[in-house]
Amino acid sequence: MSSQDEFSQDDWSQTGFEKTRFGDYKHPLLLGDSSNTLETSALDRSQLFPLMETRLYRRRWVMLFIFCSYSMSNSFMWLQYSIISNIFVRFYSVESVTIDWLSMTYCLTYIPLILPVTWLLDNRGMRDVVVVGSAFNCIGAWIKTGTAYPDMFAMTFFGQLVCSAAAVYCLGIPSRLASLWFGQQEVSTACSIGVLGNQMGIAIGFLIPPILVPNVDDMNELAYHIRIMFYISAGVASVIFILVIIVFQERPEIPPSQAQAQARNIPPDEYSYTASIMRLLRNKPFMLLVLSYGLNVGCFYAVSTLLNRMIIEHYPGEEVNAGRIGLTIVVAGMVGSLICGIWLDKTKTYKQTTLVVYLLSLIGMLVYAFTLNLGHLWVVFITAGGLGFFMTGYLPLGFEFAVELTYPESEGTSSGLLNCSAQIFGIIFTISQGKIIDKWGTLAGNIFLSIFLLIGTVITGKILTFPRGDLNCVYTPCLTRAVPSFTV
Repeated sequence: MSSQDEFSQDDWSQTGFEKTRFGDYKHPLLLGDSSNTLETSALDRSQLFPLMETRLYRRRWVMLFIFCSYSMSNSFMWLQYSIISNIFVRFYSVESVTIDWLSMTYCLTYIPLILPVTWLLDNRGMRDVVVVGSAFNCIGAWIKTGTAYPDMFAMTFFGQLVCSAAAVYCLGIPSRLASLWFGQQEVSTACSIGVLGNQMGIAIGFLIPPILVPNVDDMNELAYHIRIMFYISAGVASVIFILVIIVFQERPEIPPSQAQAQARNIPPDEYSYTASIMRLLRNKPFMLLVLSYGLNVGCFYAVSTLLNRMIIEHYPGEEVNAGRIGLTIVVAGMVGSLICGIWLDKTKTYKQTTLVVYLLSLIGMLVYAFTLNLGHLWVVFITAGGLGFFMTGYLPLGFEFAVELTYPESEGTSSGLLNCSAQIFGIIFTISQGKIIDKWGTLAGNIFLSIFLLIGTVITGKILTFPRGDLNCVYTPCLTRAVPSFTV
């Protein structure tokens, strides 16, 4: 079905709307006219805006599944060392902080690569980025298959470094894929599912390594188990790479929403990557979100990386249960992510939902910190699950809120800046908390993270104080991702 309404320039003047160069329509309230606000319903907007043909394709779910599989494989390899860090410390005869760096390399690699990758995403498209990323993921996994020997730590670090480069190519994709393939009423849910792929990989990374690599004394037997884990990772990564090459597409022939239809009308010569970055850096609400998102997700990275050390300190010999606790954190977070995505699609209350979830993440962190040393593993499972539900559930909220604050800027660029902040804080928090745990114990380390979550909560609340004119489409009747689409 295709709809098209013709309006003259005089018609637009009479309605009180002004068309921007992005294909947007601004209400005069944004220009300072507060005396006569124009209340427009969804039906009114459908009559005012020139409508274009839109369509939802069933294969959008295939694209989402393939990306989720790639992201899952890559995030599994992020944690396959740290969740059994005590075993790898003994196997490679290195210090625990050295094994921590096998996880932190994911954060470190992201910082110099994020701008080139977002440029590639904007200029070459999503398919090229996913193909390159899945290729790195596959190559890194196969490099590690030959490193199950005590003297091969340098090579296993190199393989992990290649896998970490693949992570840069997938972290900004969920919001872009959701916008390009999904309709307005499902875009936040699709973004949440895209993030779930990453979380599923983390969950498997918590669960499987302690099962595949038991803490045995015989080094040859230990090497055999490690080799099996590496070969399984490489086999899965290879299958996913082949699927990406054969099946994954850039975007549908017909856009899924009016926002995407309008975005396709922007002439390429009117878009500047550098100018887009500068506009984002001058967007005050977005920059506050970048800071608060980095604090929250950086805490999550630190907890995930150091979970084995925290559990083993209070419950010696419980490597398998440490993995199960990590699984509980992530599975609860996956439920939280999905619920938050569905809630956003129905309500579009981005600011309020983000603030509430952030505050509950802080409360969850405090409860987890003060119950970890009680001596009851079942209590840790419950409190860790509560922490994961809100802290991991916050991930897609940050992506979607950023896109809404910055539309029509590239989703990959806004997501990239969020992730860059998260990686920086992830490195800082992991190193700092590790040193605090070594010197003062896990309680002090978790209180350290709680302080920064409190700061992040205050910063998130600050976004609520910005007037509507300083924000974007969610709070104005302009044509963006938040306006209902017309589909067939």
